[in-house]
Amino acid sequence: MKKLLRQIGDSKYLVFLDLEGTQESHEMIAIGAVVVTLKKDKTLRKQSKGFKRYVLAKKRIGFYVTKLTGINESHLKAKGIPYKLALEEFKEYVGKKWDKAKFVTFGNHDIRIFNQSLLHSTDADKDIVKYIGKNFIDLSDILSEFIKDENGNPYSLLNYCKMFNLDFNGTQHDPLDDAINLGRLYDAMMKSPETLYKEYLKVLVHHSKLPEPVLVATQKLIEGENVSATDFSNIVKEYIEAEPKK
Repeated sequence: MKKLLRQIGDSKYLVFLDLEGTQESHEMIAIGAVVVTLKKDKTLRKQSKGFKRYVLAKKRIGFYVTKLTGINESHLKAKGIPYKLALEEFKEYVGKKWDKAKFVTFGNHDIRIFNQSLLHSTDADKDIVKYIGKNFIDLSDILSEFIKDENGNPYSLLNYCKMFNLDFNGTQHDPLDDAINLGRLYDAMMKSPETLYKEYLKVLVHHSKLPEPVLVATQKLIEGENVSATDFSNIVKEYIEAEPKK
């Protein structure tokens, strides 16, 4: 949690973001966001009305992305706006909080989409993208340090929500719904540090580089046993005095 709190710093506002991009050129085709005000303990105080725009791309969307998001070429022609305008409207949506906010994403692919879109829409405001890139927080990166599957891989947004007993509200891969649920996940994580603790113990058990006494003590903690300083000393002593394995 210290890493997350350091990144938030003195910011009183967070902007939870989700983008959808084309399959090959990684241009933005949709953006969803929600601005939240933080309490002193960094949990959520108030949430603004969400922001959602469809964005015209220069290259084709791609079959896989259309299947995943439901966004197709005709949809963008009917509802899409230029990338330049999407950035301007997004900054206007954040408003006076812009200089006081941090932007929270799930993974760093959203930042890549911002930058890739600039390559195809050179008239767009580069300063907006640059500012977001300097002030974003990757919540997935922080969560995956403490919660991973047995193979050491991070979970999806949906599965992280489940771990914190959250039902996913809305539709997956809808950018606004993903942004709102990302905010809910953040709030649950801040309010339930014990979940991070329990899951991190499981990660430690699967950490092959930890010394055996530490692994033994960690396994006991996972199983609900209390491990005192004396208990840990005995575990270390038994490990040292153990007979060689045949």
